[in-house]
Amino acid sequence: MARMPSAERRRQLVEAAIRAMTRDGVAKTTTRSICAEAGVSLSVFHYCFDSKQTLLEAAIETITGNYVARVMQAVEPKATLRETVRAALQTYWDHVVANPGEHMLTYDLTQYALREPGFEHLARAQYRQYVASAVALVEQVREVRGIELRLPVGVIAQSLAATIDGLTLQYLVLGDEQAAGRQLDITADQLVSLIES
Repeated sequence: MARMPSAERRRQLVEAAIRAMTRDGVAKTTTRSICAEAGVSLSVFHYCFDSKQTLLEAAIETITGNYVARVMQAVEPKATLRETVRAALQTYWDHVVANPGEHMLTYDLTQYALREPGFEHLARAQYRQYVASAVALVEQVREVRGIELRLPVGVIAQSLAATIDGLTLQYLVLGDEQAAGRQLDITADQLVSLIES
């Protein structure tokens, strides 16, 4: 096994964990199965992570961070605020449609954390990260468009995070792309009404 910097090894294990948990579910994924997926020994896992809990935390941060980076790169000023917002939402949504298993994993991680004693804080951290991501998105839209917000950014972000969470789960359950498109249009309209003074 080639020597690899610990940050790179951690990234390798997190990516392996995401693949394994997406395929097998969080409860069935063990540290051994993650190591097998990554092609490393159990001692490498314990060198990089204190516990499965810290690995799950890193997985949640990685998944959410990837969504946020993708959406933030897509925020470009369009002709109207609504078009800017709708394009950013569509970027996220394209990822949901292309990677439903990864999005199902986020709900599995939440349920697992809420049921497993000592892991509850992971679910709370996950949802705090969703709101923080929405704050960053709203702030970027505000900057790009050069506008004053009608409501505090935290209020707008909580509404956006809750709406997107519900829309994602609804799509994963029903698989109705047309309904999802209509809901994204409504979400864009609502978000604009919360943003614009």
